[in-house]
Amino acid sequence: MQFPGAESPPVTSAADVPYLAMRHISKSYPGVQALDDVSFDVRRGEVHALVGENGAGKSTLVKVLAGAVTADKGDVLVGGRPAAIHSPKRAEQLGIALIYQEFNLIPGLSVAENVMLGREPTRGFSIDWHQLRERAARALARLHVELPLNVEVRTLSIAQQQMVEIAKALSTDARIIVMDEPSAALTTQEVRKLFDIIAALKRDGVGIVYISHRLEEIFAIADRVTIFRDGKHVKTDALSSFTQDDMIRFMVGRNLAAHFPTLPPEPARAQPLLSVQGLTMPGRVNDISLDLYAGEIVGFAGLIGSGRTSLLRGICGADPVAAGTMLLEGKPFQPRGPHDAIEAGLALVTEDRKSQGLILGMSVRENVTLPHLADFVHRGRIDRREEAAAVAKLAADLHIRTPTLEQLVRNLSGGNQQKVVLAKWLLQKAKIICFDEPTRGIDIGAKAEIYELMSALAASGTAILMASSELPEVLGMSMRIAVMHEGRIARIFARGEGSQEEIMRYAVGTVAA
Repeated sequence: MQFPGAESPPVTSAADVPYLAMRHISKSYPGVQALDDVSFDVRRGEVHALVGENGAGKSTLVKVLAGAVTADKGDVLVGGRPAAIHSPKRAEQLGIALIYQEFNLIPGLSVAENVMLGREPTRGFSIDWHQLRERAARALARLHVELPLNVEVRTLSIAQQQMVEIAKALSTDARIIVMDEPSAALTTQEVRKLFDIIAALKRDGVGIVYISHRLEEIFAIADRVTIFRDGKHVKTDALSSFTQDDMIRFMVGRNLAAHFPTLPPEPARAQPLLSVQGLTMPGRVNDISLDLYAGEIVGFAGLIGSGRTSLLRGICGADPVAAGTMLLEGKPFQPRGPHDAIEAGLALVTEDRKSQGLILGMSVRENVTLPHLADFVHRGRIDRREEAAAVAKLAADLHIRTPTLEQLVRNLSGGNQQKVVLAKWLLQKAKIICFDEPTRGIDIGAKAEIYELMSALAASGTAILMASSELPEVLGMSMRIAVMHEGRIARIFARGEGSQEEIMRYAVGTVAA
């Protein structure tokens, strides 16, 4: 994918002293060596991409850099001088700012208040509101972004909230900004805007640490790349030294022959497994009609807000439907809630697995069996041995990496959390699985495993509806592609039809439905 407008200034000379250098950093937790003798540096005015599978050590390194975690060994140099980063406040004083994937904003406060949070200028014993708004406006002006200073952050789009986070970092006079999966919830157009801002920050001499699982973004904006695997530093080099296949091989320690598996043949189209007619959810979905066949994968493309998520939630009973009919295996189907849909054999793998798909404070076993506990009840008691055996088999089949089935899911990587969600519905043997952003925030190796699983499910007769913001994913994993625009299906592409450019034209509405 090309991202116009994200031009890259020349890479800083290797002879320049890095503004930030981390040398021989090690950090262990009980039973886990999170970082093992890792070195990493960032120069002024460069984008240094930090890549690796989930669990490779990226997050731990960033936490050490932020002062949230203390390394067991190693040194940090800022401007060539030793620096002890013992707290997030100290990191901020040293010119280091972090923008996490889950924003650190207070929804009920204004844009200006969030930008200056913790650094409010005072006059006597009161906040100097004029100065506060003026400084916030200056930080936003550096981004060439116009946002109303007095509106509550809760009213902004995800892309606008990200601009507030970046402005907050700039208001601290940050010289290093760490961006963790900054494009995860952005549309293609919003990603282009983000890249324009990154290019402007580079021209100002700000160093960017860019963490992303989307390799096309790395190749669009990075100057240098550092690859981690299993807590170890594998390689650092100029971007020009890597191909995508090289990068994947270094990340996973093996060759992935293809990013996407060969899908099974398209199923015979006799009687639809699911038939949707005129489905309407006011303000979100308008008059959607679609047939889905057993063993078919239908992908939904479209911009954020196009109605993809609402459609899947309506079909699975998670949100109410105002009008329209559905037939499941030729019989009327009108779920009054998720329980009805689950009973009928439908499953929804939600976009936000942490808040909607999992209970983070419960174990792997408990999350997998929670909707199906009645299946393990005999004579009024849960058969824990049968329950554990069923979950253990799924964990082995899905390669869920966990030291024990009693591990809390909050302690698993994103890819393994996603597999736990899938295990929950495979235990049910769902007839239809609706995947909403199935690989968001997971690494390239885990993505390949999810894709193989989806292909195997289709081969076994399971039908799949998949909504994704990643066009290569939609093209690579769909037998048909439905492009949505403003709550309607603008066009359905058959297998092998359509390019990224054609899909985007329908998604943005430049081609009439």
